[in-house]
Amino acid sequence: MRHRSVAELMTANVVTVRPATAFKEIARLLREFDITAMPVVDETGHAVGVVSEADLLRRTADGTPTAEDLMTSPAVTARPEWSVVRAARVMQRHRVKRLPVIDVEGRVVGVLSRSDLIRLFLRHDHAIQEEIVEDVLTRTLRIAPSSITVGVDDGLVTLSGTAPRPELLPVIVRLCQSVDGVVGVDNRLTCVPATATVAEEGRTVSR
Repeated sequence: MRHRSVAELMTANVVTVRPATAFKEIARLLREFDITAMPVVDETGHAVGVVSEADLLRRTADGTPTAEDLMTSPAVTARPEWSVVRAARVMQRHRVKRLPVIDVEGRVVGVLSRSDLIRLFLRHDHAIQEEIVEDVLTRTLRIAPSSITVGVDDGLVTLSGTAPRPELLPVIVRLCQSVDGVVGVDNRLTCVPATATVAEEGRTVSR
């Protein structure tokens, strides 16, 4: 069980501009590709900043400003192997709406936006149910799927049935909540009564 990676959600065909790209060309590209921001890269493809619609609107440079005059720098970036959870936390911490994704050499290979992250919550219910049954219950917790019924409706997971041990209840719920696309968990699980048998004076008793 794992969260999706940045590489799985990012847009790989990235529209970029160079530091010397003029204001009007930046505006044209934003309109043409229906995007709100672009990475600014140097001649080697390394990210040096990000220029957005907001940057254009608050232009302060005299004459004909370029991307270098308008961009936010340094660029807050992500790596392809990051989990989307890590990327979302970086977005929140830096209060940005998108992250240029860079390879080990610092070259831009994609862009991850908040709208890409929202796609996680549009996963089909069947895909979520399958991941919980196969990854959470079967592979991770070694619980027979027949003992727990998993229902998913618009991302809301309903768990019913019997857990083998009481201490597993919070673990099951927590792991289900961590599955991409889950918006909530309705826990209706019960537990198998704890029994232990011991030999006492040649007879077996339950306690």
